[in-house]
Amino acid sequence: MELEPITSLAWAYQLHYYLVFRTHLRRPRFATPEAAQKLSALLEQICARHEYHLLKLRTYRDHVRCVLSLRPNQDLSTVLRTTKANSAGVFCKSQSVPAPLWARGYFARSLGRVHIGAVRRYLDEQADHHGYARRVIPPVYRYGCAEPAVLSAAHSYFDLAHHVVLKTHHRIGLLSSRMGRELGQYWLRVSNLKGFAIDRISTLPDHVHLLVRTVPALCIEKCALALINNGQHFLAKTFPNELVRSGVDRVWEASAYAGSCGEVTTATVKAFLTREG
Repeated sequence: MELEPITSLAWAYQLHYYLVFRTHLRRPRFATPEAAQKLSALLEQICARHEYHLLKLRTYRDHVRCVLSLRPNQDLSTVLRTTKANSAGVFCKSQSVPAPLWARGYFARSLGRVHIGAVRRYLDEQADHHGYARRVIPPVYRYGCAEPAVLSAAHSYFDLAHHVVLKTHHRIGLLSSRMGRELGQYWLRVSNLKGFAIDRISTLPDHVHLLVRTVPALCIEKCALALINNGQHFLAKTFPNELVRSGVDRVWEASAYAGSCGEVTTATVKAFLTREG
């Protein structure tokens, strides 16, 4: 059974990230008010030009801290590379500062409206939330990793977590607990090959919740498309009779939800940067 792959997604999303990057050799390039104001204006212009939504910015003597809101197709590696490259040339020329301006590394963490612990509990409680827990055989599958996979990238320290929700086409109640279990185990293999990690999975008949961690070079849209298209291929190959009985011509809606989350909320970091200012 062959099903047409999905190439683009309509999104509901809220993706917030806390970023810190410093000057080369920790030199105090922004020690004067003039230099700090020049850099802040530059970064605001660059973010606006490239459609990075700058929620909060604070410039220090030798580093920058900021909170960005991004789209699902924007990856942090490209965002930081673009921001550093565009700001370095203009700043060094205007302030008569020798290059390089920025050090190679950076710090990146995902933020969100709620703490990541609340997201984990929400995924764990999906059977109760949707009224399936009281059934003799609940059509639910739940996975939680005992030891989260270690992700790494050169010259960076990061922790990027996302709550992702995928819906079946027309919200048809397609997924049984067995299908959910086998699909979840297959997705774990896909994530290993694609370079991201799945910490939690909660499958219900008509939608799936996942807690996904990514590397900075991988945007959440690519992760979602990998899950959708590989998952659809697997289900069509493994459960063709179930798909035929359900009358579906594709497994998933061409849409998804993604919300970033972390050990600290967006509001907390924004308040911290405001107090620092």
